[in-house]
Amino acid sequence: MNNSAPVIIFCYRRNIEELIESLLQNKESEHSNLFIFSDGYKSDKDKQNVLSVRKSIKKIKGFKSIKIYESSMNQGLANSVIDGVNLIINNFGKAIILEDDLIVSRFFLNFMNQALNFYQDDKKIWSISGYSPSLLSLKDYERDVYLSVRSSSWGWATWLNRWNKVDWVIKDFNHLKKDKSKIDNFNLGGNDLFKMLELQYHGKINSWAIRWCYAQFLNSSYSATPKISMVKNIGFESKFSTHTKGSDIKWKVDLAKSKINNFEATINYEIINSFKKFYDLTFYTKIGYFLKKWGGYNFAKNKLKF
Repeated sequence: MNNSAPVIIFCYRRNIEELIESLLQNKESEHSNLFIFSDGYKSDKDKQNVLSVRKSIKKIKGFKSIKIYESSMNQGLANSVIDGVNLIINNFGKAIILEDDLIVSRFFLNFMNQALNFYQDDKKIWSISGYSPSLLSLKDYERDVYLSVRSSSWGWATWLNRWNKVDWVIKDFNHLKKDKSKIDNFNLGGNDLFKMLELQYHGKINSWAIRWCYAQFLNSSYSATPKISMVKNIGFESKFSTHTKGSDIKWKVDLAKSKINNFEATINYEIINSFKKFYDLTFYTKIGYFLKKWGGYNFAKNKLKF
């Protein structure tokens, strides 16, 4: 596949050997340019882990080319992703993005590249999602790809002309918060979406993904998603986890064992509804968002750990 999109990996203090091993099972890896962005350490506590990761990634082989960017300071995931994707996608016009707590199917790169080519001129498609939750409504769905109103940050791809549409400062938030109908429509991807956007706007969290999802909503677009997941998150309950904590039971999936040949997808409202229910906040996560908004979240988290 000579027109393979570049693959971007963002890592911090977690070794990415498992992710690289899974990518190398994809025959398209030898035609893919790999870019690795290694975030800097915060303090002496994580310095050795970051240096260990950097030593390990210098040994990676098997891709068309490999370029490593090492940050001299800790930027955090959101800034790393925004800056890193900007740099690569402006040169290539498209990109496939992964983080260090993922592994992929051996058909992941094939799916991503084929889907990028298939949907390139369809402006209703915002991104290609690699992760798909296990939804009961998918069992009777006869196609291999469905359309979701929410992009996944666990292995995804997009094009420059979509990426450039994002308003990273959320200039219209004060208008949005007064429009209940618009909020309800945004929350069709899960009622956590507006709450996360609100936390982002007020500086309580720093997430590139919620701003990406909001831009998708504003552009009335969909994410092309495989019926059987091409990505699995292995970061739960790890000492290196920053954004994934707790049990992974809800998020467990079996990786796709076959190639997708038919990329035609339709809007299926039964899937959209079950997708929303999957992401809707539980009682405990509602409490978590309340504490993040009004204060006391870290205190409560430390008490629970104790």
